[in-house]
Amino acid sequence: MKVLLAVLLVVMAGVGIGCATRPESLASRDLLSMQVEEAVSLFQSRDPSIQAYFSNSYGYAVLPRITKGAVFFGGAYGRGEVFARGVKVGYCSMSQASMGFSFGGQYFREIIFFQDKAAFDRFTMEDFTLAAQVTAVALETGSASRSDYHYGVAIFIVPDQGLMVDASVGGQKFQYEPAFIMYDEPATVIP
Repeated sequence: MKVLLAVLLVVMAGVGIGCATRPESLASRDLLSMQVEEAVSLFQSRDPSIQAYFSNSYGYAVLPRITKGAVFFGGAYGRGEVFARGVKVGYCSMSQASMGFSFGGQYFREIIFFQDKAAFDRFTMEDFTLAAQVTAVALETGSASRSDYHYGVAIFIVPDQGLMVDASVGGQKFQYEPAFIMYDEPATVIP
């Protein structure tokens, strides 16, 4: 069983390698930035109490569209932007492999808040993987005010479309790439 999971993780890593963490073209980066802004607005409209996380966390990663599918063996992939103190500092990509009882497919949005610089540095300086015991909160009105950080992170998701008999975030593996501020890419500030 462990060998099968290892093979699945290698396949998912291969899929993730084929997709760059940082969008290659300016148009792709602009599109991703618009999707991130839309996702942040959606999270804030679903639960205004999430603003406390934007205001008080050291940083956060916004993944505006994660695609997840499974028929017992599953995988997910998404790309997003990373912010420190409200300023975009980089890009991230997420891949996930799973096995067990999972069936279906879905799109969802995810925001990971980093409580302090130490948690943010763990995300940006090493291959960051969410442990199986870390769970996400499906955002509904008031749920952010009842949630707290676990291991320095707080994770919120909003299902977009599709039907899935599994909504776990454990085992998500992230890659981070700093954004180099160039003449064609002004810093983006999102509240």
